[in-house]
Amino acid sequence: MSTAHAEDRYVVVVNHEEQYSIWFADRALPAGWTATAAHGSRQECLDHIEQVWTDMTPRSVRASR
Repeated sequence: MSTAHAEDRYVVVVNHEEQYSIWFADRALPAGWTATAAHGSRQECLDHIEQVWTDMTPRSVRASR
């Protein structure tokens, strides 16, 4: 059963490998993740990630090519 509500706010986060996720805006970020300027509803954040995360290959793998 989901505990999420329509009023929940999220922030888009990114890690050192340039992988994206969403996180509840009112919670401390997990270690290794940095908040981006993108925030809003769950769907708004997921839409933003879809637009900006065009290559899901981790940064370290891209750099080794």
